[in-house]
Amino acid sequence: MQSPQSEHEDFIHSEAFLHRLMRRQFRLSAACAAAFVVVLLGMPLMNYFAPELMAVRVGGFTVSWLVLGVLFFPFVWVISGIFIRKSLRMEREEAELALEENRRRGV
Repeated sequence: MQSPQSEHEDFIHSEAFLHRLMRRQFRLSAACAAAFVVVLLGMPLMNYFAPELMAVRVGGFTVSWLVLGVLFFPFVWVISGIFIRKSLRMEREEAELALEENRRRGV
């Protein structure tokens, strides 16, 4: 016979719990990847379609080099930070939901 604690742990690590969490985190990953790809592909497209705008000087750099050389790395860090924060929040929410389900089941 399992103890109530081990039944609780079994539910939190159940297939349904992990599948739901992985599906939510996959959607978040896809959204973060899409934001990264938009900026990554947007740079050459902007240089092609709006060369005058990308040649404007801002702070001693052209807009193209400002975005590519100065702002791109912080942008990647922001995307990473958003992913980590939201992913951890999802894990917390799923664990709380699992605990609530356990309480309803009387475990």
